[in-house]
Amino acid sequence: MKTFKALSALLSYPTADLQSAVPAIRDVLEAEGLLHLGQRLALEPLLAGMEEGDIYDLQERYVLLFDRSRTLSLNLFEHIHGESRDRGGAMVDLLETYRTGGFDLTGPELPDHLPVLLEFLSTRPLTEAQEILADAGHIIAVLAERLTRRDTPYAAVLTALAKVANAGTDSPEAEALLSEKDDDPEDLEALDAVYEEAQVTFAPDPNAGCPISRDILARMDLPRNPAAAGPAQ
Repeated sequence: MKTFKALSALLSYPTADLQSAVPAIRDVLEAEGLLHLGQRLALEPLLAGMEEGDIYDLQERYVLLFDRSRTLSLNLFEHIHGESRDRGGAMVDLLETYRTGGFDLTGPELPDHLPVLLEFLSTRPLTEAQEILADAGHIIAVLAERLTRRDTPYAAVLTALAKVANAGTDSPEAEALLSEKDDDPEDLEALDAVYEEAQVTFAPDPNAGCPISRDILARMDLPRNPAAAGPAQ
């Protein structure tokens, strides 16, 4: 379902292309109906802010949330494997799942990056997509809770995904993650010290703020300029 691609784009680094595609993203979310009306309304502050906001402010907010706070990282395996060898093995398995499904990575993002997973899920039957999403459901639910605490409109995306995955924060795995203290994104010295302990070199450089939304939008078949193209399918 293209709903997963639309949510993937919304969780990507903001670009002018993403801003211009917001009307098409709205159309996809409404047409497919995977998210109920209340969930779509909850997404509207993010959609409106993305569409109308200053691009540099949007990018700064994104980096502060997702790149300067490890507890909000969109790289899912980081939450359960950290920088250990186990993470590399898990990503090899995930890559094999992608390839078996005929899905190849073409950008610099890591396989466990949530927008990448969502793009892959958009190519699978809904039941299968929900099962795969449920495997990461406790991480997604925890991210939703942490983003809600931060009072950020991005929380609506993770909350909707947690609902699709039928996941909550009442499992032992989720409770263990929530027991960790949230990072302070303003404490750059502490964050730098954490990241210097170990670096994942499994894939191309996953630099903070990598502008992957251009590739995602192209593969979504969502127009970069909705006014100059037909409606999304």
